[in-house]
Amino acid sequence: MSITSAPQGGLSGTLAANLICSASMLLWAAGLPAAQTLMPHVPPLLLAAARIGLSGLFLLPIWWLIDGRKAVLSANWGKGCLIGGAGFALGAYLMTVGQSMTGPVTVAVIAASMPVVGIAIEVLLDGRRLTAGLLLGGLLSLAGGFIVVTGAPGEAGIGLGLGALFCFGSVLAFTLGSRWAVTSFPDLTAIGRTTVTLAGAAISILIVALGSLVTGGAQPDWAALGWIDFGALIFYSVSGMAISQLLWIYAVGRLGIGLSSLHINTTPFYVMLIVFAFGGAWSWGQAVSAALVGLGVLIAQGLIPLPGHRKKQA
Repeated sequence: MSITSAPQGGLSGTLAANLICSASMLLWAAGLPAAQTLMPHVPPLLLAAARIGLSGLFLLPIWWLIDGRKAVLSANWGKGCLIGGAGFALGAYLMTVGQSMTGPVTVAVIAASMPVVGIAIEVLLDGRRLTAGLLLGGLLSLAGGFIVVTGAPGEAGIGLGLGALFCFGSVLAFTLGSRWAVTSFPDLTAIGRTTVTLAGAAISILIVALGSLVTGGAQPDWAALGWIDFGALIFYSVSGMAISQLLWIYAVGRLGIGLSSLHINTTPFYVMLIVFAFGGAWSWGQAVSAALVGLGVLIAQGLIPLPGHRKKQA
């Protein structure tokens, strides 16, 4: 199944899908400050397991209510576990390992490569044709991602080596997982695709996390955790992953993984907006980077036609 075709509804459908993808990135970004309160007290593997597990538990009854008992029970749960484990759970684990070996700058820079990875996957697997607009849009999105991370205050340099390879592996796993979630479940709704793969990811990573606990791995600092921390975990899981992932999978189904992934480089700008709303500093560098990414999205999708290129009729 190819997911590179244009969204139904012409221009209005394309704009709606882009707004939904932007909302997904905003919710994901909003969960990052919440995660900061938990990271000093909860090991990364256990935090990732709790986040994905709560996300699956939140979406499962909603899927049941919306699509009905038959849709849930007849879904291919084995495939959901395989895709969720190999895509989302593995991606979360590799990102954690990569960041521990390098640092947040390397993670952010390599995450900015997701549009390139997404478009390359569609070219190789779906037969997407490379156009001048697509190439320029991807380059603008990539440039926006690099501007925001290289201009981050107090951080400089990119850690390379094995840690960077882990980070890139995470981007590849998540990109492929998102594509598989759409192409492997053509008969499921967006919430069905999201839930069956997130639940599969939860099963996979919870098994690994339990194995870590049983074998003497790092434990949470239970004494340091309070109601505020548990509230942050719920927000981080439900808003920052469950709802965000639902909107993301919907957008991927409408736009394709390549065009949807262009939006990921706006997330630092969203984080800055959230911090600014609570008294933080404004960054014109991040604002410019977000504008570049937005321009890249519009050009890549032909919403702003290049000189000498006629816009295709919807």
